[in-house]
Amino acid sequence: MFLTAKILFFAVNGLLRVAMGFDIGLSTKCVVIPKEMGMCHKIGYSEMRLPNLMGHTSMAEVILKSTTWQHLAHTDCHPHVRTFLCSLFAPICLDTFIHPCRSMCVAVRDSCTPVLACHGHLWPDSLDCDRFPADEDMCLASLTKEYKYSHKVLPKPACQTCPAVEEFFTQKRVLEVFCDSNFAVKVKLSKKRTVFGDQEYNIECQVEFITQGSLLPYETQNMIQQWLLINENCTQRMTPTHRPMVYLLVGNIEEGIILVKQVYRWQRRDSQLTLATQKWRYHKCL
Repeated sequence: MFLTAKILFFAVNGLLRVAMGFDIGLSTKCVVIPKEMGMCHKIGYSEMRLPNLMGHTSMAEVILKSTTWQHLAHTDCHPHVRTFLCSLFAPICLDTFIHPCRSMCVAVRDSCTPVLACHGHLWPDSLDCDRFPADEDMCLASLTKEYKYSHKVLPKPACQTCPAVEEFFTQKRVLEVFCDSNFAVKVKLSKKRTVFGDQEYNIECQVEFITQGSLLPYETQNMIQQWLLINENCTQRMTPTHRPMVYLLVGNIEEGIILVKQVYRWQRRDSQLTLATQKWRYHKCL
């Protein structure tokens, strides 16, 4: 069964470090987070302060400026990337503004900068971590050591050169590739254009096999979804039209990094991939 990609969310509860707050003044107001800001839905609150911490004074400006960050948020390049971005673009309605802590900014920046670089962008000056308060002030803190130790550390997708899409192959060759690989995931891709003119992808995954330690199928599905979002240039090549396309992504996990090395086009009438995935369960590698 395919698993459809879903956006993860992180509530702000438990992330506050208490000390002095920041006066919001008398010119701000509470407004509902608009539907266009999908990255800030299901994060633990539904109303935001306007103007926000980025200095945006109108909802139209907030929506326009936050749109460029939606894609980064969907990659889950850091567990708190959405919390960090939404604390700035859609700050929670409290009696004081709650800034992200400097440590959270640094953690998100260090984890997500490679993803931005993959798309040809730098970490912007507007999000310079030095502008945020130290952890002893009232602010949203980064992950605690206890949280890190109690959660499984999963391999991370990396920005990489797009593998060529293979359309002509034999089941024998596919099985040989399987023997040298850690995973194979069947992916159904489709795309649509948003109201802002950007491409939005729907990604559905089905794990054919995973041989890497304690990784579970749903964890592998999520990692491949992230790989496709981070390597959007590859995803664009795989969706030349708006018709759904099906592929088999095969690769390895090396030093905690997910690398896709083969991409097979899975066409409806093609029997070679179907036979290869069926025989794999009983196949003995040389």
